[in-house]
Amino acid sequence: MGKIASCGTWTSPIGSADVAEAGGGLQWIDVHRGTPWWATSRPEEGGRVGLVRDGVDLLPAPWNVRNRVHEYGGRPFVVLDTPAGERVAFTNWADQRVYLADPANPDPVPLTPEPERHHGLRYSDLTAGPDDTEVWCVRETVTGDARTDVRRDLVAIPLDGGHVRVLAASHHFMTGPQLSPDGRRFAWLGWNHPAMPWDGTELCVAEVGSTDHQVVAGGPTEAVCQIQWETDNALLAVTDPDGWWNLHRIGVDGSRKNLAPVQDELGGPMWRLGHRYFAVIAPGRYLVLRGTRLAVLDERTATVTDVDTDLPVWTSQLHVHDGIVHAAAAGPLEEAALVRLDLSNGELTRLTEHGGPTVDEAYLPVPVERVFTGADGQDIPAYVYAPRNPDHTVPEGERPPYLVHVHGGPTSRATPVLDTDFAYFTSRGIGVVSVNYGGSTGYGRAFRERLREQWGVVDVNDCATVAQALADEGTADPDRLAIRGGSAGGWTAAASMTSVKTYRCAMIAFPILDLGGWTGDGGETHDFESRYVEGLVGALPEAARRYTDRSPSHRVEHLAGPVLLLQGLEDEICPPDQADRFVAALDGTGVPHAYLTFEGEQHGFRKAETITAAIEAELSFYGQVFGFTPPDVPVLELRR
Repeated sequence: MGKIASCGTWTSPIGSADVAEAGGGLQWIDVHRGTPWWATSRPEEGGRVGLVRDGVDLLPAPWNVRNRVHEYGGRPFVVLDTPAGERVAFTNWADQRVYLADPANPDPVPLTPEPERHHGLRYSDLTAGPDDTEVWCVRETVTGDARTDVRRDLVAIPLDGGHVRVLAASHHFMTGPQLSPDGRRFAWLGWNHPAMPWDGTELCVAEVGSTDHQVVAGGPTEAVCQIQWETDNALLAVTDPDGWWNLHRIGVDGSRKNLAPVQDELGGPMWRLGHRYFAVIAPGRYLVLRGTRLAVLDERTATVTDVDTDLPVWTSQLHVHDGIVHAAAAGPLEEAALVRLDLSNGELTRLTEHGGPTVDEAYLPVPVERVFTGADGQDIPAYVYAPRNPDHTVPEGERPPYLVHVHGGPTSRATPVLDTDFAYFTSRGIGVVSVNYGGSTGYGRAFRERLREQWGVVDVNDCATVAQALADEGTADPDRLAIRGGSAGGWTAAASMTSVKTYRCAMIAFPILDLGGWTGDGGETHDFESRYVEGLVGALPEAARRYTDRSPSHRVEHLAGPVLLLQGLEDEICPPDQADRFVAALDGTGVPHAYLTFEGEQHGFRKAETITAAIEAELSFYGQVFGFTPPDVPVLELRR
């Protein structure tokens, strides 16, 4: 038995530097002729994304392999077999241009022109063009000063320095074009406002050199999320005409076949361009993701069978070459790493170190999957991370504080993996529960659409239901409940604090706070999500009252307790304007609050020093609200 000490005062070997170190990791994976390539974020280098080939760093600082298409970015590199040998084309963050490098002697040369305005031309979802003599991709062109002044085209970029030419421009949003095996056709996905890519997309096919295209799958209520040519006349596609993302074969004539109908999600939301939810093992056999688990789909038997591994969470970066899988995978005690899996014998090799602190596993929380029941009888899945530290014991009669963690999106999900943020708190005696509220992915379209026009209601109620259930059963202290989240999770945290009395306080990071501003007309968000709220809240002007009534910025007087706000000053998705106004309205009200802003940070924090400052401030904040003094962290100054 460890030392008896109140929750929050426990000493822990997991420090803020460990949280910062784990803030990087794998971004993108590719395999070329059996050799793995990957992009990885490095918080200790200011969040720079490096490029690695088979364990060897290829591009030194200041090269930053990242792009800002849709502001979330997408696949930033492609490996090519050019007449001069193997080359890699990549996007560079500083100027958003596409460069070409020789891996044997990297000295990148630009392939695209320098834009007239900063980041005025952006490229993403890079693929190989005919005979690997061109890079095909999506190009964004900034056409004006408003955040929504953006045009997109599918373009071909010659490797010999020739002019970039337009291939197609079918929709306001598109994925990178993919060339058919015979080189006669190319295919892509497209969608228009107000749809988001998980609402409805169209699978387009065109003849090379033609300006006309045909739509062979998808529609307003069907969302194709990945495609790959199988033959000259057919594509494989993950799509959801029956409410579940399944793998289909789609003919260029519009014919289709579901290769294994299952009520499981084999795909996911297209927040970034370039996800790979499936890969071909052999004709009729495919590697897929069943939710987060690795599985094999057998077309002959129409079955999907899980692959037995000790890593339950695999990401949508699947690659298979000669029966060897390369992908990113994680588990409850280890963050994502690049792994190699031999499908013939099940041998799994970790090619990169898993993120997270290098401490005894006894200090790490083990997520327990639970399902709670909402007032309407709806299931609410969640993962509970109980306090865990072998050196300390909770005093008799004391129940631990709990943090309700709200994932972003909101069209996203929580998964049962090690989260060093969570371990930082649980190893100090503070529990965490991560909620898959209505609107989360992984549970089919019907569950995802529970949030339609109900954002700020269903998410708030589901999270409060879980928090109250933990308190009622004696797991959590009902007087020491907090809610935390970033981006859309920050919205739910703020909306909760201004509409329910469940929580004592909240940590709100880079949030949406005013729905009226977070639209194309409002001008306070980027083009990709500028009409997202129409599905989440309602169409304007009919739902205008709803926008006002639900916005935390219009409900400051209803705030249930103290708040900590964190904001990156270069955030184009949730710019600081809304947080600035919210804090200005709080000043002088007597409600304790703090507002930390960070230079050089965009949406989500990438720099080690930012991550360190943010997590330490959050712990100090909880200590001041819940009445404990955490050791070894600076005291956060609260204003009133």
